[in-house]
Amino acid sequence: MTDPVNITCHCGAVELRATLSDGLNTARRCDCSFCRRRGAPAVTVPKGGIEIVRGADQLTLYQWGTETAKHYFCSVCGIYTHHQRRSNPNEFGVNMGAIQGVNPRDHDPIGWNDGVNHPSDQKR
Repeated sequence: MTDPVNITCHCGAVELRATLSDGLNTARRCDCSFCRRRGAPAVTVPKGGIEIVRGADQLTLYQWGTETAKHYFCSVCGIYTHHQRRSNPNEFGVNMGAIQGVNPRDHDPIGWNDGVNHPSDQKR
């Protein structure tokens, strides 16, 4: 585990504190229909490693499909802050670009996860 980081939306209405599983080493993008439109790389946080410091009442939840993943956005400025993962509901992904002092461009190339062919979406 690493030291906690601060995550903020653009307008500052929402602030989170998170302990990343392996620093920025877990940064990934996903090509599922939602993530490729959102475009933000995410880093991994274990389920108990995230705290809403400010703005819980400003967070908006978005779900679709299996409704396993829970994507949270600031209702004021629209910035994606974090999501509970469908690949592992015991993990969160936090918006790498919303971590104070981090510019995702400085960490390119950032790997991709195959969200188009996600096992949860496959017919059994």
